[in-house]
Amino acid sequence: MADTKREIERKYEGPPAGGDAPLPDLTDVPGVSGVIDKGVAELDATYYDTADQRLATASLTLRRRTGGDDAGWHLKLPVSEGVRDEIRAPLSDTVPDDLTALVRSRIREAELVPVVRLLSARDIRHLVDASGTLLAEVSVDRVRAERLSGGAGSAEWTEIEVELADDGDPAFLDKVEKKLRKAGIKRSSSASKLAKALDDTAPRKPEKAGKPAKAGKVADVSKATTTAAKPEPPDSTPHTAGDHILTYVREQRDAIVELDPAVRRDVPDSVHRMRVATRRLRSTFRSYGKILDRTVTDPIGVELKWLAAELGVDRDQEVLTEHLTAALDDLPSDLVTGPVQARLDTWSGARRSGSRQRLIAVLDGKRYLDLLTTLDTLVARPPLQEAASKKPENVIAKAVRKDFKKVADLVGEALELPPGSERDLAMHDARKKAKRTRYAAEAATPALGEPAADLVKSMKSLQTLLGDHQDSVMVRGSLRELATEAHEAGENAFTYGVLYGRAEQRAAAVEAALPGEWEAIEGQGAV
Repeated sequence: MADTKREIERKYEGPPAGGDAPLPDLTDVPGVSGVIDKGVAELDATYYDTADQRLATASLTLRRRTGGDDAGWHLKLPVSEGVRDEIRAPLSDTVPDDLTALVRSRIREAELVPVVRLLSARDIRHLVDASGTLLAEVSVDRVRAERLSGGAGSAEWTEIEVELADDGDPAFLDKVEKKLRKAGIKRSSSASKLAKALDDTAPRKPEKAGKPAKAGKVADVSKATTTAAKPEPPDSTPHTAGDHILTYVREQRDAIVELDPAVRRDVPDSVHRMRVATRRLRSTFRSYGKILDRTVTDPIGVELKWLAAELGVDRDQEVLTEHLTAALDDLPSDLVTGPVQARLDTWSGARRSGSRQRLIAVLDGKRYLDLLTTLDTLVARPPLQEAASKKPENVIAKAVRKDFKKVADLVGEALELPPGSERDLAMHDARKKAKRTRYAAEAATPALGEPAADLVKSMKSLQTLLGDHQDSVMVRGSLRELATEAHEAGENAFTYGVLYGRAEQRAAAVEAALPGEWEAIEGQGAV
């Protein structure tokens, strides 16, 4: 079974391999009372990736390492600069299935193969405080890299690594760095050993022979070299309506892929965030059909709707359980009769267990992986309409205003209906349309600025209000189910009735607040 360790570290460049790599006296670092020499560990690590290095491109590393006190398989997932989650699994001859699953959204059906072997002599020192508590581990690594696929090069270098102790204060690393900088030691230009190894051992393209200079003239070699070494970067600034919408589409595609490992690991809120990314994509396709051809995007939207529904099985159960638990906690003890909390826990656990297994099966399935590949293709070769080349101020603003009008129509219909199931459905439809308009305004904000940002806020407020109403509808349905189960088991169902009445009151409060909320939003208008 894999386990996880949060790793916070910084890497620094050492002198050329074979040279001395003296460290300054680190007892001068504030808070450090002693530097303990832990000796030298011989580490042998083989890094795995696809033939086209999909993991390295995403700053992921997967290795099998022997030596040291943490031999085994290690998968490192980036969290932020200098911070990674290291997922560990026991030593085995082949890549563990648990780790392969965590990189599935990156590798798809591609094979993982050995790409680089790193042999390191790690000279380790522990920085401790006055009580002997570990503050950080500092190591001087003398590394030899051997290319195993995609070439046959090798390289050697020395680097210094400072890793914060578990539960340590990240600010301590700043103190260590200040001391290292004073000693002339600077940060490494490579994000990881693997990145440096891949770069240093990559096959070099042969230089093309230059044309001989014409008689009587001297070739301007310095100018030619400068031009080759500093190519003009491509202009990535969005200009057209299509540029802006594709930027938003790309961000959502990336979010789905990047959140996949977190969803598999059951990281809090990860399912919700992935579901939101799928909804943002689908809403964008529907709102901006004048920019992206809907004959292409509609079938993708169907698949996104399917994925959102699968993610929702787990997420909706989480939300229901949270609401029911909070409602029960708010009840005075004399209104709680029977084993209500125990029944709620059993009901929630049984449902979540089944949905969790189903979700993992979805993420391992061909349909999901095909969807990811389809999204890659869409981003690489977008089905742009003629309007995509026009100025965003006109095309994008028109699309957002069209969505806003639909929200207005649906809210108006809901307000005209009497309380009951029909109004519940109408308010739910208005909520979904408000969400779509919010996402359309999000995509429009870089192009349209403050008016679009204001619309995002107002649609979010409306969405929250209508969401509270829908939560009440769902909670009441679950309470009816729980009450039936309790009655059949011979338990007192009184408490479920009390909770149902309170949920009904919350829905009534939302319905009473909606006219005023909508009047303020409608007065503000769209972009």
